[in-house]
Amino acid sequence: MNSSTWTSPEHRRSVLWIVTLAAVAIVFDGYDLVVYGTVLPTLLDDPGQLGELTPATAGALGSYALIGVMIGALAAGAFGDRVGRRRMMLVNIVWFSVGMAATALATDLVSFGILRFLTGIGIGGLVATAGAMVAEFAPASKRNLFNAIVYSGVPAGGVLASVLAMLFVDQIGWRGLFWIGALPLVTLLPLAVLKMPESPQWLAARGRYEEAREISTHTGIPVDLRTRHLRQEPAPAPVKLGFAALVTRRFAVPTLLLGTMSFVGLLLTYGLNTWLPQIMEANGFDAKGSLSFLLVLNGGAIVGGLIAARLADQRGPQQVVATSFCLATFALVCLTFGLPLPILLVAVAVAGTGTIGTQVLIYGFVSNFYPTEARGAGVAWCAGFGRLGGIVGPIIGGLLIGAGVSSGTAFYLFGGIALAGAAATLMVVTPKVAPATPITSAPLAATDL
Repeated sequence: MNSSTWTSPEHRRSVLWIVTLAAVAIVFDGYDLVVYGTVLPTLLDDPGQLGELTPATAGALGSYALIGVMIGALAAGAFGDRVGRRRMMLVNIVWFSVGMAATALATDLVSFGILRFLTGIGIGGLVATAGAMVAEFAPASKRNLFNAIVYSGVPAGGVLASVLAMLFVDQIGWRGLFWIGALPLVTLLPLAVLKMPESPQWLAARGRYEEAREISTHTGIPVDLRTRHLRQEPAPAPVKLGFAALVTRRFAVPTLLLGTMSFVGLLLTYGLNTWLPQIMEANGFDAKGSLSFLLVLNGGAIVGGLIAARLADQRGPQQVVATSFCLATFALVCLTFGLPLPILLVAVAVAGTGTIGTQVLIYGFVSNFYPTEARGAGVAWCAGFGRLGGIVGPIIGGLLIGAGVSSGTAFYLFGGIALAGAAATLMVVTPKVAPATPITSAPLAATDL
């Protein structure tokens, strides 16, 4: 059976449910990570909200969620390949929703910072698990596209947070915006419980073949079934799970390179999202005009990332990711010229594709790179290690601006970093993986007994 096509209407319906649920969850993750920036002016201007807040303390509070994301992603890698995709998804939906609700009730800066950190753990776990989930359900010809759809939820959630803040912050206040972030607990979670099955590939990898067969029968999702177990042949040598598999000879070097790619992608993502408005304002644009560049950057990431993901399904993700990194360098260099506004906006959109959009592609690349027994850990490693880039990016931008470095130099530096990401991408050697053999509901032939 060709695993690159839909095996049945049930397969198509099941995968679309998985992709939709994961994408909505990631939208709220993106919402959570950006909503802090939308309410920060209120918290800075009004000490009566949480207490006296200085810019330095505000920056520290912003980093707490990112540190939590890193820890949550690594924790998901440690446990996700052992407890299953479905359980990790459900736990993390509950975790970050409760965290958002609790943050809305914070009464001082200390509790606010702690709750931002704890909420970040749930976000990191969900980001690390979603890619593995989609990779094990989607047909091969659509995996990169579906991963891109899911992870495009991060910039989409950022846009949602910005729009809702502009429209409703005066009516519902900053606490109301955080309550919106808790809605998945009563909307998304019930649907996920009903419509999100466990990955049959994960069940088969854990030796739970009858459960895998049953889910495959009901959902139409093909899965690799090791017939030697059905023939009662001697069990193979134990397979290393999770992070232990990442340090084997087969995966150690690629894992380091994939982590470097994610580090670069998130450095560019957070660096530009944090400082692009400030850089453009320093170049003569007013405050609203500067913010519009941020919307164009993320919009370009969504549209361009989806187009690039479709190409990745057709030509393979490695060359597309490397090309996308190079595209980022080209666009960032173009931003140093005195371009007319329409062309400048196009360059910013292309930069969004090459930075934020590239990170979306990296998640898809990583999700499909590792076998089932190491997939959760591989995605978690890249999401967690890459988050260090998300912390470093804003710091680099702040140091450059604080030192009075010109915007042109800043863009050249970010462009050079993107080239380093392209080089790391081209150095990855992808191991060959045997195609999956579907489980069917038909009885075994006599020769298989």
